[in-house]
Amino acid sequence: MKLPDFLSHIKPADKNRLAFQGGSYSLMVTAIVLAILILVNILASALPASLTRYDISASKLYSITSNTKVVVNALEEDVTIYWIVQSGEEDDVIETLLNKYDSLSDHISVVKRNPDVYPTFAEQYTSETVQNNSLVVECGDRSRYIGYDDIYIQEADLYSYSYSTSFDGEGAITSAIDYVTTEDLPQLYVVEGHGEQELPATFSDQIEKENIEINTLSLLTVDEIPEEADCVMIYEPSSDISQEEAELLSNYTKNGGRLLVMAGPTEDGVLENLYSLLAEYGVETYDGIVVEGDREHYTVQPYILLPDMQSSDITDSLIEENYYPNMPISQAMFVGPESDGVSVTELLTTSDASFSKAAGYDLDTYEKEEGDVDGPFAVALSVDCGNEGQIVWFSSASFLDDMYNALSSGSNADLAMNALASLIGESEAMAIRSKSLNYNYLSISDSTAALLKTLMIGVFPLAYLGGGIYVIMKRRRKQHETV
Repeated sequence: MKLPDFLSHIKPADKNRLAFQGGSYSLMVTAIVLAILILVNILASALPASLTRYDISASKLYSITSNTKVVVNALEEDVTIYWIVQSGEEDDVIETLLNKYDSLSDHISVVKRNPDVYPTFAEQYTSETVQNNSLVVECGDRSRYIGYDDIYIQEADLYSYSYSTSFDGEGAITSAIDYVTTEDLPQLYVVEGHGEQELPATFSDQIEKENIEINTLSLLTVDEIPEEADCVMIYEPSSDISQEEAELLSNYTKNGGRLLVMAGPTEDGVLENLYSLLAEYGVETYDGIVVEGDREHYTVQPYILLPDMQSSDITDSLIEENYYPNMPISQAMFVGPESDGVSVTELLTTSDASFSKAAGYDLDTYEKEEGDVDGPFAVALSVDCGNEGQIVWFSSASFLDDMYNALSSGSNADLAMNALASLIGESEAMAIRSKSLNYNYLSISDSTAALLKTLMIGVFPLAYLGGGIYVIMKRRRKQHETV
């Protein structure tokens, strides 16, 4: 019996029953599929963010580095991250990052605090004006406030007369976790009593972020450097130290101490007692200010040097990222052949066209004159003093000033922090750097943009619609032929 003959014998009531059964079956299948999809979504939402979200951004903005994982995996105490934000004002990038931390360890919990509901909550942690999407990291009695400006950092770019923005969320949070869970923080002693300048705010904030505690030290009032000192720093002195102080520092470094010096020429000339610490290792110092004769090795003025960076643990990260630190108003240092490659390593060097102007601060020309000493010179170096003692020396006192640091796009401060990290010993939290948000955009012509709009808005939708109509008409035609 042919199918049309069979269908002709089916009564209308039976046809309705079959249609009802078919419709019920389709409805049941649809309900089951929807239930499965809902269940899958519920299970997916319960999974850690690290398993459900993937970072395809060029700067890995949404990724957690291995440094953070090392810090978090070592946690033995519970840490709470308070997210201070009004409802509806949540930053998507910060939310994704906090979800990553929350999923990394059972010892970390993220708690929202809406300032509209808890208006005085932040007052117990900071006296600053608290913006939305600020954070507080707390463990026991220790806490650290992370402002929104500490997460999205803006730095001036003097070359383009604009600001560059970077995201330092991971660095700030991991540093805060390391801070609140660590009792014995590295100790940095800053020497005073010789007209030293205050540390620039940018550099001081960076030291604090790296969880290094800053103390002051007068060499005239102690018989030896405190044992708890992980590093001693001399920053921009305007007068010389005494012979007794120089001897104290010499003994300190020879017995395993770490010393960071940022001292350039002064109006009175060379700081003879201070620079005598280098003379012990065959490093000569020339009176005057280094001037560059090669245009590719200075910026703005010939005394604002753009030295060549030699490969080392301190400079390699800057070399890889094509950063160019500048060294303004620098003292000329010459590493003798007896020290070269043995205990002294040149970090920054000038070109063959450089020379040291003997006139110093009284110079009235950038041309080479009689009495000036020919380069090249070292303007930064590292000294291995034996017994694990080490000196890192920058012969520019002002390279960390805000103006010169901005001129280098922040690489001056990065160089100084790399030096400090090499002396103290870089922790996992210190190794996390901010991520640039300066994206490269694709530029297209107006004609190309118009073509893409026509294709996306008109051609493609109409093509899909036409294809759907064709399929439906074809199916109906086959169904009528069968009946």
